[in-house]
Amino acid sequence: MDRNSRGADARDPRSGDPRSPAPLSSDARVPGPRVPGRRVPAPRGRGPRGASPRSATPLGRRGRGPLDRWTRYRFRSVWDLDAPAARVYAVLERPDDYPRWWPQIRAAAPTADERTGTALIRSALPFTLSVTAAELLRDPARGILEVALRGDLEGWARWTVRPRPGGARALYEQEVEVRRPLMRWLSLPGRPVFLLNHGLMMRAGRRGLAAHLAAGTQAV
Repeated sequence: MDRNSRGADARDPRSGDPRSPAPLSSDARVPGPRVPGRRVPAPRGRGPRGASPRSATPLGRRGRGPLDRWTRYRFRSVWDLDAPAARVYAVLERPDDYPRWWPQIRAAAPTADERTGTALIRSALPFTLSVTAAELLRDPARGILEVALRGDLEGWARWTVRPRPGGARALYEQEVEVRRPLMRWLSLPGRPVFLLNHGLMMRAGRRGLAAHLAAGTQAV
């Protein structure tokens, strides 16, 4: 395992801990417009200021079914990078460029309102996920990028970038429910495979971003 990429931390949903991570296969891109420190009005149903991003998603409102415990995932990955935190944040806040350095993000494009964008994601498994990401928070001062996800995955994702000795640490957190019918149907037997798929994608993303940052430094 890549020593700088601490793979998705996934815990069994049976633990009962609503904050405990769980598993799945992809990560969508991050935010839209680049308005420093601006919080974009959240979708209806978002809680009061400072509430968890989970309240902006339908995960807690959807009727429970027999597969729900197996189709919901929570991920946490840490990337240690040899570049200043401000530079790492600047790259992560440009999701349209993700396909340049993250192999599993095959395409990314903004939509007309500029606060949302679409992404096509494919890791080791032979299918492509289509996701729409809507910006919830862009805060360069705190190093936070947060989006709500819709499509084949529903939920939220967040980057938190902080300085560390010799570079930056980027924390990626994601909580999603799988909506793609095939993945829901395979949710129980396929869960370990989906976990592995996600882990491979995150390690490739860290390596790709590290190389992208290094290439930019050499160009300067």
